[in-house]
Amino acid sequence: MDFGLDLVLVPLAAVLAPLLARGLGRWVPIPVVVFELVLGIVFGPSVLGWANPTAFMHTLSQLGLAMLFFVAGTEIEFQALRGRTGRRAGLGWLISLAVGVAVGWIIAPGEPAIIIGIAMASTALGALLPILRDAGELKTPFGRAVGALGTVGEFGPLVAISIFLGNRSPGRATIVLALFVLIAAGAVWYAFRAPRGRLHGFVTSTLHTSGQFAVRLVLLILAALVFLSLVLDIDMLLGAFTAGIVWRLMIRDADEHLREQVESKIEAVAFGFLVPIFFIYTGVTFDLASLLKTPVLLALVPATALALLLVRGVPSMLAAPAGSGARDRISIALLGATALPIIVAVTGIGVDKHIIPSSAAAVLVGAGMLSMLVYPLIGMSLRHERVDPAAEVAEEKL
Repeated sequence: MDFGLDLVLVPLAAVLAPLLARGLGRWVPIPVVVFELVLGIVFGPSVLGWANPTAFMHTLSQLGLAMLFFVAGTEIEFQALRGRTGRRAGLGWLISLAVGVAVGWIIAPGEPAIIIGIAMASTALGALLPILRDAGELKTPFGRAVGALGTVGEFGPLVAISIFLGNRSPGRATIVLALFVLIAAGAVWYAFRAPRGRLHGFVTSTLHTSGQFAVRLVLLILAALVFLSLVLDIDMLLGAFTAGIVWRLMIRDADEHLREQVESKIEAVAFGFLVPIFFIYTGVTFDLASLLKTPVLLALVPATALALLLVRGVPSMLAAPAGSGARDRISIALLGATALPIIVAVTGIGVDKHIIPSSAAAVLVGAGMLSMLVYPLIGMSLRHERVDPAAEVAEEKL
């Protein structure tokens, strides 16, 4: 197996990232994933050359990406997708996709336009949820609107990838996707109907033993639906996302203390191990050399980040809660335009299939990194200049 210094450097970067985030967070709150990406770039071939891409780390990074989307699936608030907010979030995503593909078609007609359109119509739900949780916004109307935007901004692109970027024609891909939906719907139905008393009891009895049944069952559900995705030749992230939904339904009736303990263990596996590897490895494989060699490409990174705000952010404002002021709408636009995981996934497919060059992928991924660094910081600052989330929740309940 291909081992190297990266076997130590990747865990080192994973330890340094939260330390740097906490240290600098006293002055500027920066998401930890930004430091994971930057440290990957610094340790990788683009700067120091200490860590290099290996098959082993690539496999772990793919598991981390799947785990990231699994966790995003567990965080879905189905109520947020109903009614006005859900309809407007869906409409906003369709507008973003259409405009993104149109922009891509002007730049590079054909399949590259689809890559660009899907990338620009995405929202990083998995990255936004911790920010909303830490700010006490998850249960507010504002937080639910952002959650709805993130849900359609991750699920929609996954469906588009499966239909338009697979190895089948769009018609056949749609049929295969429908088959996956039927099987996944069966899993969701079972999660609704299956007796959960014994499951919850067994989870409780093994929670602090070497059995760790909850974690093992999560990994089985994730592996089964990812395997199904691979067998049907659709994007594996769709299976991972669906697995998160299935697990959420299976554990939904457990008492709050049990759910919190199980979630803590799953998040430890995800954000303590696999997900950081994905972001660090993305930094290691980032084609910084192409950007530095061509000043025009480097200048395109902030321009593309601005395009994300226009293409994805502006339509996201449709989902703003009724009566929202200008600041809240701008905040939602900024958070809606925060993107990275889907961009990494779709550009990776594009490079592997020789649809786009690695330099184009670097521009899009660089724009996603910039959006992750800047947009949540500005958006949450605007939001909290005048809003107390706890008071807003209390006011809604009255």
